[in-house]
Amino acid sequence: MSNLKNEIGQSSRIRVCIVAPSLDILGGQSRQAALLLAGLRDEPTLEVDFIPHNPRLPGVLRKLQTIKYVRTLATTLCYWGILLGRIPRYDVIHLFSAAYYSYLLSVMPVILIAKAYGKPVILHYHSGEAEDHLEHWPRTTVPIMRLTDAIVVPSNYLVQVFARFGLQAHVISNIVELGRFRFRDRAPLHPVFLSSRLLEPLYNVGCILRAFASIQRHYPQASLTIAADGSLRSHLEQLASDLGLRHTEFIGRVPFEAMPDLYDAADIYLNANDIDNAPVSILESFASGLLVVTTEAGGIPYILEHEKTGLMVKCGDHEALAADAIRLLEDPALTVKLARNARESVLSFTRATVCDEWLSLYRKLTAQKVARRDLVSEKSYEAVASVGARKNRG
Repeated sequence: MSNLKNEIGQSSRIRVCIVAPSLDILGGQSRQAALLLAGLRDEPTLEVDFIPHNPRLPGVLRKLQTIKYVRTLATTLCYWGILLGRIPRYDVIHLFSAAYYSYLLSVMPVILIAKAYGKPVILHYHSGEAEDHLEHWPRTTVPIMRLTDAIVVPSNYLVQVFARFGLQAHVISNIVELGRFRFRDRAPLHPVFLSSRLLEPLYNVGCILRAFASIQRHYPQASLTIAADGSLRSHLEQLASDLGLRHTEFIGRVPFEAMPDLYDAADIYLNANDIDNAPVSILESFASGLLVVTTEAGGIPYILEHEKTGLMVKCGDHEALAADAIRLLEDPALTVKLARNARESVLSFTRATVCDEWLSLYRKLTAQKVARRDLVSEKSYEAVASVGARKNRG
């Protein structure tokens, strides 16, 4: 009979493939995948590989990825070909997932291919749009997700969303590299504001600009840095001009390596999403001692406690967002309490802790696969033995 050592090789190393967006796409998933890869590759019992959702085409074919629409088709076909060729090599497939078309093109094929090869697959779902996705894409979500061996999400908010659709998920938190962020008490607090959410509709950066207009009426010297890019950039720059905002700078896309300095330079982080899950930017703000004022979208109440680790308002309420920011500027005792509580709340999000949880899950799924094969082998042996016994009696 087989055993775990024989199943995964004489070295007993579990071969894991992480399938996720690469850092060519700047975002929460790609950053988390990069952090997880770096942590897991230090684990001697694992052999970790990576397949990007967005592979770069080789040689002259890369020019196809500069042509709108053509790049989607070319990249997707290349990606599917890589999946077919490489998935059979691994013991566990760890699959990052967003919603809608990203799920359809980059996630669902992996699940189907992995199961065709009999490989355990983990669906690692991140999107705050999960409820709408599951409700309005029923044929490609729930039945396919049931084929996976585990569904993992970064917050209890998504656990509850998946449960409403009959899917069991459990939490493994996002990684916050505490050592990269310098915690400092903001005493006194200055009206220096930061936002780093993408300039896309669901992040409602327009709400932040309207709130900042109210803040500047009380604090004319207040400044705001918008550290992000997106399809609404020109619209939002025009809105800032129409509102007469001063000391407001759109600095575009910022590499992850440069973010700690931006957090350190600011005193208050503003977030106004209409839809969200467990934004790492809020956790990184906590790690930096940055005060957070945010809307209560999606899973944010699961990582931020109002008046304990930050301040939270209803979605779309720019006046409330401004009022709470001004409240922080006028209440030094509150700011110190919030910042220190927030820092304490992220101490368990370290890379070592999170990687240990993933390692435990990989081992569990690999052992379950071996146990299933042993059971099948045992039943097959018993069936053959039974046939042989009948022949002998005959």
